Amino acid sequence: MAALRSTSSRLLAAAASPRSTILPSVFVRSMASVGNATVEANPKSSTDSRMKSFQIYRWNPDTPSEKPRMQTYTLDLNKTGPMVLDALVRIKNELDPTLTFRRSCREGICGSCAMNINGTNTLACLCRIPTDTSAEMKIYPLPHTYVVKDLVPDLTHFYKQYKSIKPYLQRDTPAPDGKEYRQSKAERRRLDGLYECILCACCSTSCPSYWWNAEEYLGPAILLQSYRWLADSRDERKAERKAALDNSMSLYRCHTILNCTRTCPKGLNPGLAIAEIKKEMSF
Repeated sequence: MAALRSTSSRLLAAAASPRSTILPSVFVRSMASVGNATVEANPKSSTDSRMKSFQIYRWNPDTPSEKPRMQTYTLDLNKTGPMVLDALVRIKNELDPTLTFRRSCREGICGSCAMNINGTNTLACLCRIPTDTSAEMKIYPLPHTYVVKDLVPDLTHFYKQYKSIKPYLQRDTPAPDGKEYRQSKAERRRLDGLYECILCACCSTSCPSYWWNAEEYLGPAILLQSYRWLADSRDERKAERKAALDNSMSLYRCHTILNCTRTCPKGLNPGLAIAEIKKEMSF
């Protein structure tokens, strides 16, 4: 009991001590150096094993003076699930509990595990691990974002932009029967390819225009969401929504590079949605 009391007192004293470093609220991702490899514990020297290396971006806000680095982990694919998220979860559970990333549904629905994998923005839960064991996988947080820690980007500004477009139904006229706002089948079909967006930010963070003008340009994901309400026959604020986009920055920084469409893990077409908004704005 005495040993337990002394251990508890040491833990309480450590928790009560002030931090020696005041950390800024956000951190910029910079160039990362390559660190030492961390190999799977006691890998079996079997001819059946398929060892694959994963280089993962690491940065800890608790040690801001240390530069970001790439840390290498090696896993046997025979013992790992088929998706990149399976590898990340296994690394965190078995090799390095300090590795930090977001994940939730594991089904490509929540958008939490968006990251840059082998140069492409995608969802770790939907990205299959290549079976070629000779090639390393490189995993970074979403590009041109502030980094909270390791693979976790700060999406505060992204969500503020989403809030700014008022992403909800706005109308004054009550439903004729007092129950539902009905649509025809044709009107409902106009929303296909729009409502499926999960706000993972893969498209916006792959857009060069968004990289350089993120403070004012809304970016592909938010503009696709904006068109989702412009195209909704039930909404009665179409004129107000168009007026909010009627400036040189919110919409017209899009130069139709179509990185957004190529990278969308849900197979949506933000570039087409932006083109449709431009058509709407011309009338």
